[in-house]
Amino acid sequence: MALSAPRGTVDLLPEQTARWQYVEKVLRDISAKFNYEEIRTPLFEHTEVFQRGVGDTTDIVQKEMYTFDDRGGRSITLRPEGTAPVVRAYVQNKMYGSPIQPTKLYYFAQMFRYERPQAGRMRQLNQFGVEVLGSADPSVDAEVIALAMTAYKKFGLKNIKLVINSLGDTDSRIAHRNALIEHFKPHMGELCDDCNSRLEKNPLRILDCKKDMDHPAMATAPSVLEYLNEDSTAYFEKVKLYLDAMNIPYIVDPTLVRGLDYYNHTAFEIMSDAEGFGAITTLLGGGRYNGLAEELGGPSTPGIGFGMGLERLQLALEAENITLPINENIDLFLVTMGDVDVEAVRIIQHLREAGFQIDKDYQQRKMKGQFKHADRLGAKYVLVLGEEELERNVIQLRSMDTGEQEEVVIDQLEQKLQTIFGGEK
Repeated sequence: MALSAPRGTVDLLPEQTARWQYVEKVLRDISAKFNYEEIRTPLFEHTEVFQRGVGDTTDIVQKEMYTFDDRGGRSITLRPEGTAPVVRAYVQNKMYGSPIQPTKLYYFAQMFRYERPQAGRMRQLNQFGVEVLGSADPSVDAEVIALAMTAYKKFGLKNIKLVINSLGDTDSRIAHRNALIEHFKPHMGELCDDCNSRLEKNPLRILDCKKDMDHPAMATAPSVLEYLNEDSTAYFEKVKLYLDAMNIPYIVDPTLVRGLDYYNHTAFEIMSDAEGFGAITTLLGGGRYNGLAEELGGPSTPGIGFGMGLERLQLALEAENITLPINENIDLFLVTMGDVDVEAVRIIQHLREAGFQIDKDYQQRKMKGQFKHADRLGAKYVLVLGEEELERNVIQLRSMDTGEQEEVVIDQLEQKLQTIFGGEK
């Protein structure tokens, strides 16, 4: 029986990886312009990193993590999200001691979550994320949001919307938490088991419940904005002021609750409004997480970041019929005739080292078949080398666009091609 990929995973074939590579390059370029540096953390962590960092009451920790004991009896978890590992690395490597603060980081990472696979939601998923650690300035919140919006704009997405909210500081959250407990207590018999268990531990998670999202009590639940103290209100107003200054439109949604325990103050999501995109519209989610570094054993460190689902980005591009400017053609293809393979191999290696993208036939095709293969690869030019050309130390250079052909001395071929392709390759 033929084997297949595990449920919730997919193979990215060459025609697809070209799109992914383009997306990743754009995101790297934008991150560099915002002065963010790349960080890479392990694929798995000690389970405690996520229990303490993400929160025991979250769906991720309770239901979705791939957790196992290693041969030493240690509990290990495949990375389900990116922020906690980055903050763990920040603390462990004492990055807070650097004179350059705040620490502005980005990452590309594979995540693993055991959930029901559907369009844009896989068990192995790819994420781009940014984290800023060491600044409590609300302009940093706006900058992080601006980076994400700049990326979507660069990709040409138009049917997107930014939704923001404030979860407030510790005092504001405590006041809101108490109000939520009083509100939901009379309805506990009507809500799911998860909601019942979260009432005392973390009632904010009730608002994020997918099973009870249409229950009337959800619509009448007290808004966190009603419980923001003066400092939290002022902070949120500044974030909005900075977004206005950057001409970034947004919608304030008092019901927006991020699904991880570490969030406070600014929370945000970017969604797709594209027709036919699907029921799950969120492309990206993030927010501020002051206090997470302390949970992971570090000093008091404010932080903010987001995670962007790359599968969902690809779906959004498809929904808006956006064609990425990907050049999949090669520069050159070498057609051979007769016993010239040794010289052909030498020429190809020399041109590759000079920076040209070049290939040749490896299937012993006849000359017509080789030209057809060159056309399939989108070769801009074809080099033709036969025994007669080799004796005269020349090679034929043909444009696949115009059909024009000229003879070039082999020793002068690189110089000729550099001229054609516009300078140093």
